[in-house]
Amino acid sequence: MTYMSYKDSYCEIPLLSLGVADGVGGWRTYGVDPSTFPKYLMMTCERMVKEGRFSPQKPSDLLSDSYQEVLEAKAPLLGSCTACIVSLSREEKTVYAANLGDSGFRIIREGKMVHWSEEQQHYFNTPFQLAVAPSTLQGMVFSDSPDVAHSSSFGVKEGDIILVGTDGLFDNLNEDMILNHISQLKSDHKPESIQKVANALAKHAYQLAFDPDYMSPFALEAQANGMDMRGGKPDDITVLLARVTDNTTEGQ
Repeated sequence: MTYMSYKDSYCEIPLLSLGVADGVGGWRTYGVDPSTFPKYLMMTCERMVKEGRFSPQKPSDLLSDSYQEVLEAKAPLLGSCTACIVSLSREEKTVYAANLGDSGFRIIREGKMVHWSEEQQHYFNTPFQLAVAPSTLQGMVFSDSPDVAHSSSFGVKEGDIILVGTDGLFDNLNEDMILNHISQLKSDHKPESIQKVANALAKHAYQLAFDPDYMSPFALEAQANGMDMRGGKPDDITVLLARVTDNTTEGQ
């Protein structure tokens, strides 16, 4: 298991699947803990996988079914979150993914990014998100259907690296920085080495998030949208890192 989390984001890693959900911090204004909703959503996903209520080829169904269960909970949870679920079909040697919002994933092969998620935003810095809101806030908060999550699939090979993270990672580290960290693995794919690189990615993103002079990917995107901005973006940072292997007992 490879896990690093800051603030309101949360992750779970059931067998052959990875998932992150990033809580919307604005809920603090209403006295709601932003981490509760994404945590419960991912815990529901994990339970459904363990119960066999999951097809690796359809992570979008897992996201939809879990969200529906949250909506139907006896004590409804309030909050919003983005979500990304990636699953591996060993038989097909294919990764399937569903991404809603600006969390996401990357697949890295031989030092290059060969496949990645598509970001979904209503407008700059306002991602698609799942939500449960009280009647008094209906129409005042974004609430997207899990059915609009972007789905994709990609054939993988042994040794491919799968990176899943929240926007706090991708808004602060550019592609070259991420690949430089991944290159530290080289032929060393021990679980502890993968964990070390995941930790280093999260730490690097966290440090740059508070650098006022750094032209982060987020700052560059802000400038492209007509905003005069510099620096990193302090935000939730979650990093999951895994390697594709044919060894079913290796646990990576």
